Amino acid sequence: MYVQKLATGIPGFDFISNGGLPKGRNTLITGTSGSAKTIFTVQFLAEGILQANENGVFITFEESPEDIRKNMHGLGWDIRKWESEGKWAFVDASPQIEGGVIIVGKFDLEGLLIRIKRAIDKVGAKRVSMDSLGAIFTQLSSIPIIRSELFRISVELKQMGVTSIMTAERTQEYGDISRYGVEEFVADNVIILRNVLEAEKRRRTLEILKFRGTNHQKGEYPFSVVPEKGIIVIPLSAIELKHKSSMVRISCGNDELDKMCGGGFFRDSIILVSGATGCGKTLMTTEFIAGGAKKDERCLLFAFEESSDQLFRNASGWSHDFEKMENEGKLRVVCTYPETTGLEEHLIRMKTEIDRFKPNRVAIDSLSALERISTIKGFREFVIDLTSFIKHQEIAGLFTATTPTLTGGTSVTETHISTITDSIILLRYVEMYGEMRRGITVLKMRGSAHNKDIREVTIDNHGMHIGKSFTNVSGILAGRPMQIPAGELDRINTLFTDEAK
Repeated sequence: MYVQKLATGIPGFDFISNGGLPKGRNTLITGTSGSAKTIFTVQFLAEGILQANENGVFITFEESPEDIRKNMHGLGWDIRKWESEGKWAFVDASPQIEGGVIIVGKFDLEGLLIRIKRAIDKVGAKRVSMDSLGAIFTQLSSIPIIRSELFRISVELKQMGVTSIMTAERTQEYGDISRYGVEEFVADNVIILRNVLEAEKRRRTLEILKFRGTNHQKGEYPFSVVPEKGIIVIPLSAIELKHKSSMVRISCGNDELDKMCGGGFFRDSIILVSGATGCGKTLMTTEFIAGGAKKDERCLLFAFEESSDQLFRNASGWSHDFEKMENEGKLRVVCTYPETTGLEEHLIRMKTEIDRFKPNRVAIDSLSALERISTIKGFREFVIDLTSFIKHQEIAGLFTATTPTLTGGTSVTETHISTITDSIILLRYVEMYGEMRRGITVLKMRGSAHNKDIREVTIDNHGMHIGKSFTNVSGILAGRPMQIPAGELDRINTLFTDEAK
């Protein structure tokens, strides 16, 4: 028999659940403290009211209804208003300060179930949330009784024709599914929320452990809790290799670099610019932005290392007026310090900015700043999601990454994302005759021939100037540049000439 799904309305979740929660069934949400269990239960009801015109009942066993109203108001959910409109009802089973709890004889849930049914009938609820089972199970004397009463709740809710979720605590992120070890066996469906500490960084993930009688996406998926929006799940499995490939070329903002790239970048390409500090990455970003604005394109710059005032001053020093571009609506600059929030939050905000501004070009300076606040796995997922999002909208993206040493070496960022990007441009320092000089080369460019020389770069108040090739230096990319004697260079050229013949 086909199991019908009820769309939760929680962004990203309905995709990984292949349509939502199984309709008319009970789902257990389990997780440690701080994993966002209560937010999930409230958002399930809130999205039902906002998106599907489905009323809800919230049964609270721990927090008082007033605390829940206050805590969730910051997420944009006016529960008090929904109560006055007859769309939301509380069943308050939270501990009462006066008198404490007195258990006389055998404890059961008969009275609670009657109250739940009355609330469902009162508002015509289609959705029910219970938070949290652990608080009431402490009043039951044994595991068999807990299992029996939990099964009873599940059966009664099914007979009431509602789709319900209930929360339970677990004591560790990986291990026993729930505190009592029976909840997951009675519930039809089980979802695990995690708040894992990795390398001194917290990362929330969601995993659908089981859906009885229907399928779902497997594995853990990162999610974030965003003000005014609630939980947003980031489903990497939603990424598809179906984006279009444009043959249209755009200027990078530097005529000589356009020639090195075979006529400029493709309009939908992702370009990685890698180099040491001070070698010209931010200048390349500035010229990329200015080149777009010159063609009346909208440009969006995410900066994670410099303030907008610094960026505007630097651009002015290279003869580019960012303030004018901004006033004309051609440029938007978003500056954020990486450590202000987690990587998932940065991703959601960046995608929101892109949706709102609808740019033709996006620049990120730098990815290395974001890499330091994340795990390796989390950072790669971030880049995959962002690049896919940009490419599907045929937006040109330019990202910068910082190498570990002044004279070169592959950056950690470059190692993680080099296969994802369409083009890689390397900027390197070259030491010659006691002088530090700069070099540039196009290491990779998908779908296009390009110049493979390592050419000298100079920078002045008019920007970047690309000169002649370094013809007598080797080891630049390896970070160990050394001069080749003239006689040895002639011998190497002769060998290549003979081989060509």
